[in-house]
Amino acid sequence: MPKKVHHVVRRTGTTLESPVVEIPVAEDIAGVPGIPQIEKDVAFYSREYPLESQNVEKAADREWSWSVYTPEVYEYRELHEKANAPFVAAAATTGEIEPTAEPVDRDITEDIRRKAYELGFGDVGFTRYDRRYTFQSKKRWVKFPGAICVALEQDYAQTQSLPSLEAEFAHFGTYETENEQCLALADFIRSLGYHAQVHSPNDNSSPFLPMFVAAGMGQLGANGQLLSPHFGSRARLAIITTDGPMTYDEPVDYGVHKFCQECLVCADRCPARAITRDKVWYRGVEKNKLIYDRCRPVMSTYEGCAVCMKACPIQRYGMKPVMEHYVETGEVLGKRTHNLEGFELREKGYFGPGELPSFDRSLFDFPKGTKDEWLFAEFKDKVEDGNGATPEETAAFVKELRAILDKGISTIGDE
Repeated sequence: MPKKVHHVVRRTGTTLESPVVEIPVAEDIAGVPGIPQIEKDVAFYSREYPLESQNVEKAADREWSWSVYTPEVYEYRELHEKANAPFVAAAATTGEIEPTAEPVDRDITEDIRRKAYELGFGDVGFTRYDRRYTFQSKKRWVKFPGAICVALEQDYAQTQSLPSLEAEFAHFGTYETENEQCLALADFIRSLGYHAQVHSPNDNSSPFLPMFVAAGMGQLGANGQLLSPHFGSRARLAIITTDGPMTYDEPVDYGVHKFCQECLVCADRCPARAITRDKVWYRGVEKNKLIYDRCRPVMSTYEGCAVCMKACPIQRYGMKPVMEHYVETGEVLGKRTHNLEGFELREKGYFGPGELPSFDRSLFDFPKGTKDEWLFAEFKDKVEDGNGATPEETAAFVKELRAILDKGISTIGDE
């Protein structure tokens, strides 16, 4: 049944030469620009319970994940880490680099936008860096107030092969390209006379998504990812902050917040059953909450999984066709079809609409928390097993704990 159009979103294309994209938003899925949130609650949680990077809070499972990779994935991840490490290390010190010229003393928004597209980014937006979301371990690191949000598309065909090693090539390979492009864009900003700090997508200073939404570059999808007008969730995100004068963008209502509740294909198709169908209020934001402890082991074991990305119609077909189809028919494009919902898991087989794999309970028994927390948990189990820990086990525990404390907490990681 056709729907009445509430408003039409007009968004610039993916290059300087691309035409403007017009996206109709049906009346029944029109909502608020950006993300529904309660500002005082967001402020409260950021103050009393500040966020921390998963690379810190979930360090134990970050290390464990390498143990469940296939040999092919393990080999590729080693190559990627080696190739990407210099870019991540370079980004970490960018806030200390001085500008290379005197300030041009004018608004530099359009200069940066043009340069970003020239470097190959598919979308760019501008907003205030929202310190409420800054990770506890990064609060002293973040220096500048203006956020340049850049998105780089990962290969479409490789993405549709999810979950697979081929899709991981697209996933991690895009990060390598993006890190290099961010460093180049930061150099350009310094040539205009202003500082530029690269927030690498592999060493995040915060969840980037809220700032991309604030910059009008998409909305939060039920799958927990940014659903953008050009790429759906098929983009890798990074931020560069600066003290240069910029004009900020505004959040946009693409209809995603309510459309996702009409769709929910990602929740239906998630192999781990990790996406809640009903929205909840979490840290002041209304969202479909991802259950991390169900998602993580499946994602690690099965080549990054990301079925929630593959099965999203906005990712698969594009936001414009999906929203046009909804206006014309009242239906979700591709829903209940093999073209959208079918996926294959290694050693499990193919699963079409309505079909999901089953997993042994042991899959979900994996290390939790930081490395030292998991070490304590394991040692506690040994002490309480009825026999107590042996002197050798106690010595090994002390040695490993000392190694963790001496090494400190690493925040670098890109899963």
